[in-house]
Amino acid sequence: MTKLNQFINRFQFTLPITRQPISQAGKSAAVLLPIINKPIPTLLLTQRSPFLRSHAGQVAFPGGMSDPEDTTLAATALREAYEEVAIPPEKVQILGQLTPMLSYGGYQVTPIVGLLPDNIHYQANPSEVSSIFEVPLFDALSLHRYKYVDINRSGHKNRIFFYWYNDRLVWGLTASIIHQLALQLDSY
Repeated sequence: MTKLNQFINRFQFTLPITRQPISQAGKSAAVLLPIINKPIPTLLLTQRSPFLRSHAGQVAFPGGMSDPEDTTLAATALREAYEEVAIPPEKVQILGQLTPMLSYGGYQVTPIVGLLPDNIHYQANPSEVSSIFEVPLFDALSLHRYKYVDINRSGHKNRIFFYWYNDRLVWGLTASIIHQLALQLDSY
């Protein structure tokens, strides 16, 4: 059994509630955690355009707000991944989803984990994404690579996770999502 197969089996064994419908209360969003099925599997990340109004220049997963035509959060993640990096939805094998996380902007963000073939072609939409890069999956899932800082914001203590991969700083919600996945797999 390959390491990727072991990852998939462990991930699916520890899944929280799946196929969660879009929340009618509050603001819903979803991101796709695209795992590329290579001999050494990778996790695809984007660097957001520096011209965006929010989170400009940050490292992120493809994703965004739910639209009225999205029937599920997986549909939101797939639509956004297509809009941002041209990943065809039919090329993504949905493996499951992680527990939703609350963003600082007040969105309930649901991470959707998907497997992509190794010959996938993607292209950045320059109005949203300045670059696309890949991180080795098992490097990203190594808990010892993560650092954190605790900050007080509006009277609440918040932990901000971050880690470096080559010259890229992955932090905030994106790092928290990967860290959550690593913790989920580590506790199995």
